[in-house]
Amino acid sequence: MLQLTKKLRRTLLGLIIIGSQAGLALPALAADWASVIMYHRFGEDQHPRTNIRIDQFKEHIAELKTGKYTVLPLNEIVDRLENNEELPDRTVAITIDDAFRSVYEVAWPLLREANLPFTIFVATEGIDKKFSDFMTWDQLREMLDAGVHIGHHSEKHSHLPTLQIAEVQKDIDKASARFEAELGFVPAIFAYPYGEYGDEIKAVIKKTGFKAAFGQQSGVAYSGYDRYELPRFAMTENYGGIGRFRLAANALPLRVKDVTPSDNVLRKNPPNFGFTITENYGSLKNLSCFSSSQTGGAVPIERIGSSRIEVRLSTPFKAGRGRINCTLPGPERRWRWFGSMFYIPTDIGS
Repeated sequence: MLQLTKKLRRTLLGLIIIGSQAGLALPALAADWASVIMYHRFGEDQHPRTNIRIDQFKEHIAELKTGKYTVLPLNEIVDRLENNEELPDRTVAITIDDAFRSVYEVAWPLLREANLPFTIFVATEGIDKKFSDFMTWDQLREMLDAGVHIGHHSEKHSHLPTLQIAEVQKDIDKASARFEAELGFVPAIFAYPYGEYGDEIKAVIKKTGFKAAFGQQSGVAYSGYDRYELPRFAMTENYGGIGRFRLAANALPLRVKDVTPSDNVLRKNPPNFGFTITENYGSLKNLSCFSSSQTGGAVPIERIGSSRIEVRLSTPFKAGRGRINCTLPGPERRWRWFGSMFYIPTDIGS
């Protein structure tokens, strides 16, 4: 099948929207985007900030099996995005961080029964030190042999922005050596521990030879996205209800460029945050941005010219992680979504 140009794809999307509104049954459109879902623990109620309840997870699986979605392995999605190849609309990838034992005991049986592919991003130290809540290398090999995909998640699962850059490289190299020794290969895709990274850390990931890296900021991955800071929607007990899962799985990209600040490790707090929208979405009056530093709804934004958006933050982020999410209503009650996550050192000022 001939690949569609981006312009033609978007023209067809408009025709399909019109057709669906008219009640016509039309085929699914090829896209150049995908939603990547992230989990950590399953049925571990003592860890609510990283856990998903089993009943919630079963609802997510049931939703993915309705026929609306195409669930593909993450590495295939990365390859298609990099090569500007088509993806089905509503393509979803499932990822799981850290390799906790509940992945093997709870998640894998459910995903295997549903015949859904997924990727585990493995932090090697917990396995090597035989932490009680982590999987074993034997269990990982069993899952690998059954077709589960393995990603790289560092050795110690440290807050990478707090390390000297030589320490970041050493940590990654030590984990790579363990993957090679235990599994016979080094995973090609990386996930930043806690989703924390900056320009220097991204440079290490590129230099080491990874073909892509994922954070933990919400948003939709698309072919023009920087492949070393691809987004994922995190699912936890408090943010894993079926409504939010459907929003994430049905989300559309909000395509942007010239994001400021360019470095996700902040040097100024609050940052002067802004971006330029690269696609014509018609009216932007319903574009809203939300900051984890400010409560009470959307934060003020200023539109400069036809496509530049500046977010006016009045409250600094607390030290650690901070988030900004921007959304715009799209067709068929779907949402366009772009998010950024920052690491905020303890010693920076305004």
